Amino acid sequence: MSSTLAGILFIASLLLALALCYKPLGDYMYRVYTGTRHLAVERVIYRLVGVKPDVEQRWGAYARSVLAFSLLSLLFLYALQRLQSHLFLSLGMEPVEPALAWNTAVSFVTNTNWQAYSGESTMGHVVQTAGLAVQNFVSAAVGMAVAIALVRGFARKRSDTLGNFWADLVRGTIRILLPIAFVAALVLVAGGAIQTFADHSTWTTLTGGEQTFTPAAAASQEVIKDLGTNGGGIFNVNSAHPFENPTSWTNLLEIFLLTVIAACLPRTFGRMVGDNRQGYAIVSVMAVIAIVSIGVTNWSELSANGTVPQAIGQAMEGREARFGVSNSGLFATATTLTSTGAVDSFHDSYTAIGGGMLIVNMLLGEVAPGGVGAGLYGILVLAVITVFVAGLMVGRTPEYLGKKIGAREIKLASAYFLVMPVLVLVGTAVAMATSNGRAAMLNTGPHGLSEILYAYTSASNNNGSAFAGVSVNTPFYNTTLGLCMLFGRFVPIVLVLALAGSLAEQRPVPASAGTLPTYRPQFVGMLVGVTVILVALTFLPALALGPLAEGLL
Repeated sequence: MSSTLAGILFIASLLLALALCYKPLGDYMYRVYTGTRHLAVERVIYRLVGVKPDVEQRWGAYARSVLAFSLLSLLFLYALQRLQSHLFLSLGMEPVEPALAWNTAVSFVTNTNWQAYSGESTMGHVVQTAGLAVQNFVSAAVGMAVAIALVRGFARKRSDTLGNFWADLVRGTIRILLPIAFVAALVLVAGGAIQTFADHSTWTTLTGGEQTFTPAAAASQEVIKDLGTNGGGIFNVNSAHPFENPTSWTNLLEIFLLTVIAACLPRTFGRMVGDNRQGYAIVSVMAVIAIVSIGVTNWSELSANGTVPQAIGQAMEGREARFGVSNSGLFATATTLTSTGAVDSFHDSYTAIGGGMLIVNMLLGEVAPGGVGAGLYGILVLAVITVFVAGLMVGRTPEYLGKKIGAREIKLASAYFLVMPVLVLVGTAVAMATSNGRAAMLNTGPHGLSEILYAYTSASNNNGSAFAGVSVNTPFYNTTLGLCMLFGRFVPIVLVLALAGSLAEQRPVPASAGTLPTYRPQFVGMLVGVTVILVALTFLPALALGPLAEGLL
């Protein structure tokens, strides 16, 4: 079997698995977020926290709850790192340096999980489990809660509330993320992933060599990462390490895990607004963008441009030999289309077009299918912009799901869209204009610019993957990338919740002959077009100086 055919079958297997899960998992998440019964463990958590889960919140209170929870999480995680040497099971690790501790705390609380350090030589067991692993779950649950709040904004009529953040947070963690992680961890262990807290001497005996790392439950960490909640990993090579990703079929499982929740949330959206066709339209947009991205990336990587790649038939530099080019390209595409950040190949080794496509995936806003929760509310904001553009074209007030898109709504949607470009372009410009920024670059010319652009794109979109080639563990990058992660996460969340509150207060507008049907292929095409055109108009100059210029050399 040729490598191209094997790659096509691998991609087809993934798409089939996602299609089979779309309805059952989407319906299950619908029941989770619309049910009124609380599990016993959930009631215990509510009592400990001191909240009333049945008391609904206005958008402002919901946003304040999100920010308060995230702030406390950030301070707790920062303190854990700074006090690490005083904790049990610290493995003799020293306190994490302040700038790196800030960067890591912001990274995990914002669900970015950018890893500027070597996990096995920097963090002890307590920090990794009580700090980082906990945030892997709850920060993802925050994104899901915000997405559900926006969907409630579309679904509700003349309401000033969006639900209860604490109930949404707990349910998303207890009923969705933890069960999937538990089952998938067992499967990965069966596939050969390591699950142990062995000390150094035990690990040396197990591996039969002089190792310098201590694994901290690799299987669990890998599953948490692949659910779209962690881009790191204790070995600092992510899913390329055989102890975390042993075989080709575990590689397929991990790609499935990092896309499945985000890909099924449109079904939840359709159920909540009372029209499953709307969910099919949104997931169709995600599928079109993803398939085009997968095709471009694999075409670029399999074309084997260059003397050495042509001699061996494919470009294997930076790829794990167990997976090959096509499977690595699919993983790279999936991880940059979501906010996962896990990698099983070296993105810096990709061709100019292939690497540029990975950057574009993130610049699209990670909406195909996007981050856990973040992908859904991102594509819905773009849908609001699309119906507004369509309304201007025909000269009528735009409507989406029976809600008018007026001045307030389009201002909030436009502000949401502008946050990420400002952070990416300003951050990249500052890094390229300062000696501290340029000193960390390992390459010059267009490829060096691509490395910097990738770093700030990843941070501002809360992705967490790295192009590599940049020494980012410096005070300059730890600080600036931390700021991009912080503002790139919470400014859009506040804007989304404000938009949800504005929509929920409206009285539904009856559909008429002039209403744009937002479930037909026409709207799917328009939404894809608006998404791509907005990114092209915003980032084409930067891309032209980076990956496009490199491709012409």
